Amino acid sequence: MKGHVFHGTGQSAWEEVPDPAVKNPTDAIVRVDAVTVCGTDLHILKGDVPEVRPGTVLGHEAVGEVVETGQDVRTVRPGDRVLVSCISACGRCPYCRKSMYGQCRGGGGWILGHLVDGTQAEYVRVPYADLSVHPLPGSLASADAVLLADIFPTSYEVGVLNGRVRPGDTVVVVGAGPIGLAAISTAKLFSPERIIAVDLAPARLEAARRLGADAVADARENPEGLVADLTDGLGADVVIEAVGVPESFEMCTRMVRPGGHVANVGVHGAPATLHLEDLWIKNITLTTGLVDTYSTPTLLRMATAGRLPTSQLITHTFPLDRMTEAYDVFARAAETGALKVVLHGPRSGAADTAGRR
Repeated sequence: MKGHVFHGTGQSAWEEVPDPAVKNPTDAIVRVDAVTVCGTDLHILKGDVPEVRPGTVLGHEAVGEVVETGQDVRTVRPGDRVLVSCISACGRCPYCRKSMYGQCRGGGGWILGHLVDGTQAEYVRVPYADLSVHPLPGSLASADAVLLADIFPTSYEVGVLNGRVRPGDTVVVVGAGPIGLAAISTAKLFSPERIIAVDLAPARLEAARRLGADAVADARENPEGLVADLTDGLGADVVIEAVGVPESFEMCTRMVRPGGHVANVGVHGAPATLHLEDLWIKNITLTTGLVDTYSTPTLLRMATAGRLPTSQLITHTFPLDRMTEAYDVFARAAETGALKVVLHGPRSGAADTAGRR
């Protein structure tokens, strides 16, 4: 088969790779019908995730059809259409027993496209299939469903829930890329008083408005002053960091009010300064996290009911064999206007791509 293979910092290629095979009785082999590119994949290519070895197939999000299962798999069978979660869970270790699947110590966690071959290929081996794939209703298009593999549960769990968004809050989302936009749309579920989006790109700020931001600010034009003006100088109740650079993290800690929450979602490749000389007295709660995907079944029900704006985040679609082009478009988002790019295998439905570029 073919897959998108990491060859070291700044190097990758769509090329021939061995077909995956069942290695353990809990594995499933899934034929990939839809896959997407994540900001974390770009971090890997930049060298920010050194655990990824050259030769690894990238990708950790997919929708597809089960074609083979190990003898211990009970919840899915060949022919089932499934969502492949970005997190694999053994279900037995102490962390899995607390639904902290991202911290799995039994061979799971974030392994796809990280420690084992991932989903940006024609087929993928999914370890611990019983807890790591989710059957999909026929009414949910593959292009929409694939956004529930990572960005929506990440934004919801690590951003909105960890940040403890409540009715009447002022919420600031720094970074209006796909993660930030998903955070805006899921924060709205809790009826905050206002949501403020901060970014550098006008197109992304406009997308933030469409998805529910009440105010937007260019990151270069004193967004901290805007937040102060809108909150009578108090600052935001919740600030969600969705970029992953020192400047954005430090901006978040300056925007939060005493007693507020800073929820870091961004993937950081460099140290950021934590100004405890200012923050120690302010009763600030700072959370970090890798998504656990415990919310995926809930988000799937909401998406099926039309309560999540998944399709609004998809700006570009490609066939699977144009992976290199899709990466380029996604990496140059400021120029291309890309939010999420979705790639389809040859057997995915035409309805998934209708009306998208």
